[in-house]
Amino acid sequence: MPFSASWHTLLDELDDLPDGATLITPLSHDRFHVSDVQEQRVIIEFLDRDIDETRPLQRDQFETLYRRITDEPDGFDLDRLPPDADPYPAVLSLHPRFEIDEDQGVIGETEAPTTSQLLDSGDEAETPEEERTEPDLDVYADALLLIDALERHEVEVLEDIETDALVNLYTLLSDVQRNANDLRQDVADVLLNRLHHDRPISGSFGSVQRTTRRNRSLRDENEVLETLEDAGVDPERVMGVDRHKVDDALDVTELSEGDVYEIEESEYVRKAEVDKERKETRLQGLKDQLAAAEGDEPEELRREIEELEDRIEELTEFKSGSEFHTRAGGEP
Repeated sequence: MPFSASWHTLLDELDDLPDGATLITPLSHDRFHVSDVQEQRVIIEFLDRDIDETRPLQRDQFETLYRRITDEPDGFDLDRLPPDADPYPAVLSLHPRFEIDEDQGVIGETEAPTTSQLLDSGDEAETPEEERTEPDLDVYADALLLIDALERHEVEVLEDIETDALVNLYTLLSDVQRNANDLRQDVADVLLNRLHHDRPISGSFGSVQRTTRRNRSLRDENEVLETLEDAGVDPERVMGVDRHKVDDALDVTELSEGDVYEIEESEYVRKAEVDKERKETRLQGLKDQLAAAEGDEPEELRREIEELEDRIEELTEFKSGSEFHTRAGGEP
């Protein structure tokens, strides 16, 4: 199919976008609106930038991207895009034959049904409220129990709390920390496959960036010593006391640890065991209370939660003036 046909198909898709529809770029994850559609270019407005909010996307650049995609049977690598060019594949993904695979970091052509970088259609009336489900995660259950425990005690003054309550708090905090860290690592493993560059990507509550950690471990000891000696370094200069060999020597001699180690002792609290049955009973009780709750108090609590969520959304979302404008040629 010639590019001219694909271009006009894309323009038709853009013309059909609802006013206020939000798209997101695949690399920097910047949000933007399409403010105007013209024969030779598409005008977009970024929602999260204080400068350079408006950008014209030229037809000839779309054609260049189109050629590169069609030349690559496995998809065009998004990392090969010039700086600040990722709005182009985001817009092109509205075409029914092009799709972005963020896990693979490519945009490709396909005959199968596709998805796009359309983040929000802008039509709130037609968007059903997302149904919340209870996740089957240990960290979720432990967090509920921890919240319940925190609400029952004045944790601002820990010294006034009974010992058994402190034990419960410590146990729950330990469980939440461990399970949250496990889930955090699982999330990081998935995110790592979606970060194909060194630019941060942002969400409502923060941003993440792909980084590299450098770990070193010595090669075989004899190989290291020979390499250093060949380079003119006296091996004696790098020879030192090996802690593991010292421990082995202590096992076969009458020496004590204090003869070769400086020893300092410190005391700390360690979780000894967890009463899982008691936790499950309390957790089920909390769930039953919420499910059976009736009257004004639970309804008031739900309203407070909804109001808090709305406030968080307002604080974390930047709304551009472009939301109050319509595209040229559109309905008022």
